[in-house]
Amino acid sequence: LGKDRKNVFAYTMPGFGTTGKTKNNSLLLMEAMGVTSRTVPISETVLKHFADIGHDPAVLNATYENAQARYRTMILMDAANEAGGIVVGTGDLSELALGWCTYNGDHMSMYAVNASVPKTLVRHMVHYVACRADGTLSEILKDILDTPVSPELLPPTGEEISQRTEDLVGPYELHDFFLYQIVRCSCAPGKVYRLAKLAFRGKYTNETILKWLRNFYRRFFQQQFKRSCLPDGPK
Repeated sequence: LGKDRKNVFAYTMPGFGTTGKTKNNSLLLMEAMGVTSRTVPISETVLKHFADIGHDPAVLNATYENAQARYRTMILMDAANEAGGIVVGTGDLSELALGWCTYNGDHMSMYAVNASVPKTLVRHMVHYVACRADGTLSEILKDILDTPVSPELLPPTGEEISQRTEDLVGPYELHDFFLYQIVRCSCAPGKVYRLAKLAFRGKYTNETILKWLRNFYRRFFQQQFKRSCLPDGPK
């Protein structure tokens, strides 16, 4: 459109679980893309919020995690109002299928641009761009791809990410396979399991596939309430 990239306001909002690597990569990426970069630390404000609601910050439960995600969304929403812009959602199709997002936190935006893009395709597109970008941008994107997927809401161990999403909910390549067979092809659970055993033979054991398939069905139906009130997006 010929617009100046400085009209894109990109935010990094370091909190309790943010590692130096992910924060630095976000800053380097914003610089390489030529967008307007903003850093808003959230830890002090979230601790004040814990005091307001009577939450012990030593208790690392859902309140501890979700308060950070919701405060980040509030920052983005208010910043968008201030700039006369819109909040572009980052959540993808795989996260929405599993409900792996904070209700009214990263679950919410003014337009959910990735709502129909599964996680495996997100990775593929980032790799595609990395392979065609110049040296600095390519290095940053490849380093981001090599970083474990994580919400980074729990304190790290040194500089090691303490939350690895795929350890908690299962490999995204399995879930995206399940999602396609269930939603697009309307396959019954038994057939999905049979197809997955064939597709991932030699990579995952039958027990592992069954474990994560059960988890997918449980989360897919349990988390429907988040999909019932999504912002607009493709499809």
